[in-house]
Amino acid sequence: MYDYDLLVVGSANADLVIGVERRPGAGETVLGSDLAVHPGGKGANQAVAAARLGARAALLARVGDDAHGRLLLDSQREAGVDTVGVLVGGAPTGVALITVDPSGDNSIVVSPGANGRLTPEDVSAAACLFQGSRVVSAQLEIPLETVVEAVRSLAPESRFVLNPSPPRPLPREVLAACDPLIVNEHEAKVILGDSAVGDTPEDWARILLAKGPKSVVVTLGAEGALVASAEGVSRVPAVKVHAVDTTGAGDSFTAALAWRLGAGEALAQAAAYAVRVGAATVTKEGAQASFPTAAEVAAP
Repeated sequence: MYDYDLLVVGSANADLVIGVERRPGAGETVLGSDLAVHPGGKGANQAVAAARLGARAALLARVGDDAHGRLLLDSQREAGVDTVGVLVGGAPTGVALITVDPSGDNSIVVSPGANGRLTPEDVSAAACLFQGSRVVSAQLEIPLETVVEAVRSLAPESRFVLNPSPPRPLPREVLAACDPLIVNEHEAKVILGDSAVGDTPEDWARILLAKGPKSVVVTLGAEGALVASAEGVSRVPAVKVHAVDTTGAGDSFTAALAWRLGAGEALAQAAAYAVRVGAATVTKEGAQASFPTAAEVAAP
């Protein structure tokens, strides 16, 4: 019935990465490693991560008619992602400036470029992709009105997954479609705003659920994750690994979760798999280059 296990509607960036001994403070200059350029962007990352795991994935995004855009298209096709929905032109390809410290933590500044020109009209024109997709995943590195149109374009039985990054208040229509809404601590607090009550992820998840999503997942980094739905709230334990670079870990987690939910797994079971995928991702440098295959995730 479905042509795709996962349609990702989102951003595609070139990641410009520099390793640093420590991230600079305000007004400070620090020396770093040689510049490395990698294909990235939350949308492109999720599509590649899903395809690496074996999902039939498609990407709806916009890139520039430039070298960075060609890099991104090549990386999608190499991973097996269907790029029929990737539009070219209108602005330079988006760029993310990333610093990574020795602990693997990163700081990121994004220039949206062509991502900011992915319009609701582009979504409407891709109706066939939505009708053929079991799960649709989105993020907020594209205009919010484009995400709203993606929600309105869902096929009747399709599932919508949203990672609201970078976070901002969300309209009720989008919140009500989320199954699940996937947030980290920072994203949860921004979306909760004045509703933020309590200090635990369990508290945040329950309040977020009350705002309309069908389910909520809170990612907890080295502590694993938490899942919440009408059936209750439960923790998903972490997998202990040596973190080298956390870039892209949240994207691979979201892609894995969305894919496994589309395959019929329960939320907690899909989240446990996604935790393993995220853990495998942080053991290698880069974003897309670090995403594991299903065989690598299954390995002891």
